[in-house]
Amino acid sequence: MSPSDVTLEPTFPASGSEVNRAAPVKAGSRTGSRYGRELTRGVGSFSSFAAGFSFVSILTTVFQLFGLGFGFGGAAFFWTWPLVFVGQLIVALNFSQLAASWPISGAIFQWSSRLAGTTFGWFTGWVMIVAQVLTVAVAAIAVQAVLPQIWAGFQIVGGPTADPSLTSTTGARNAVLLGVILLTITTIVNIVSVRLMAMVTSIGVVIEIIGVIVVGAALFLLPARGPEVLFTSAGAAPTDDPYIWAFLASSLMAAYVLVGFDSASELAEETHAPRTTTPKTILRAVIVSGLGGALLIVAALVSAPSLTDGNLATGGLAWVVTERLGPFFGRILLVAVAISVFACTLAIQTSGSRMMFSMARERSLPFSMVLAKVSPRTGTPIAASIVVGVGAALVLAVNFGQNAIFTALSSICIAMLYLAYLGVTAPLLVKRIRLRTVGLPTGVDEYGKALFTLGRWGIPLNVVAVVYQVGMIVNLVWPRAAIYDLTGQTWWLQWSALLFIAGTILVGVLVHVRNRARDGVLVLGALHHSHEDIPIEELS
Repeated sequence: MSPSDVTLEPTFPASGSEVNRAAPVKAGSRTGSRYGRELTRGVGSFSSFAAGFSFVSILTTVFQLFGLGFGFGGAAFFWTWPLVFVGQLIVALNFSQLAASWPISGAIFQWSSRLAGTTFGWFTGWVMIVAQVLTVAVAAIAVQAVLPQIWAGFQIVGGPTADPSLTSTTGARNAVLLGVILLTITTIVNIVSVRLMAMVTSIGVVIEIIGVIVVGAALFLLPARGPEVLFTSAGAAPTDDPYIWAFLASSLMAAYVLVGFDSASELAEETHAPRTTTPKTILRAVIVSGLGGALLIVAALVSAPSLTDGNLATGGLAWVVTERLGPFFGRILLVAVAISVFACTLAIQTSGSRMMFSMARERSLPFSMVLAKVSPRTGTPIAASIVVGVGAALVLAVNFGQNAIFTALSSICIAMLYLAYLGVTAPLLVKRIRLRTVGLPTGVDEYGKALFTLGRWGIPLNVVAVVYQVGMIVNLVWPRAAIYDLTGQTWWLQWSALLFIAGTILVGVLVHVRNRARDGVLVLGALHHSHEDIPIEELS
């Protein structure tokens, strides 16, 4: 038997009633039908790359989070970046193989469901949706780290002279206000047209890449010390504990940044030649982000006026840019960062809305009929886009005035993203092991070329991906008071990551049980593993 003769679902079906064909099948299930009719294919190769790159958005997140990593680990925190980069690149390689075989919106939910059964996949998708809503909120409040430094008038709460830092009450409240305004704009762009969304995101990516190159090059031309500083802990917060604990805490910065590359797969049904395009753009998004982020971090460390006076830990990269390049050029570059924040928020909201649309299309969410509707005029899932935008705004609103909002929300949302990613890579590893003698199904793309595959490296790379993800999840949810409880005396804040994840799963259980009692077993529609398997009438 050749690999092309194997299909994943019939060979090793999920256990339990999910594959019991005698069980009641959910009304409106897509068994036997094809996907991809609803959405408009208006996304090209660069726009697909832009979707993943904008979600990562190094110019946004490195500016936003540099101080966090440096404050914990000092200059040597740089080495957490290549460690996380390699780990996420290996995850991306596994995702790319799935993106070639199953190019479909709601990729994390769909891949997990087809690998481990629809119950497991549903919870993976549920966690991913909640994580994406939180991530949209975190991305939106990033404007507070930029706009008031461009013009003091953007500090609306308390006036231009108020403290704009996110750890202050005035800064936290202003972040919520600016974030809600930004979410309103990105929601409008998202519902107007997929082409408008792709165009805006692509423009933002071009500006961001130029900004990264200009910032990195300019700072390297103004060195204050040599690269040997990367091997010191200069600037780290004083502690009596072994340095390894500070190093692990500082790795949260890289973990926060290098996520979201899977967004290219969320737009698969809107992408031209997705089997060819999406695997490449996922990997490009990770690689370009990894190299660009390393450039920014090293440039900041070698050019910062001081590593020990506290300004780098509190002001981050924005302080370095302003101090070394002067207020005029510093503000120009901060405008590029603000554009990147907009593109980042837009990309994350788009990804979240496609995940919500995909699950609603399977009638797996409350109000599925509304959330799964695609406007015939705009070709976008309007209701899903609005729900993600409103959900993110509500997350910000309930935290109005909470000065721990940024670090706590960042940690929780990224931990949940890692958990959802693990919901794909773990069952994929099980599938690889079970099919190790024949390999996963192979096929060809839209141009008749072999699909992207890891071949004999599949199992070892998958093992590394799973081990890395488990370790990073533990690191992310660890109840560090410096991350989750800036008050130093609120136990539920310190344990908020685990409490929130548990609450999310509990609510998910209630929703899933209700869906199953009402509609029966969820059965997904068939997907072709190879472009050559698609009937000619579906290609027309």
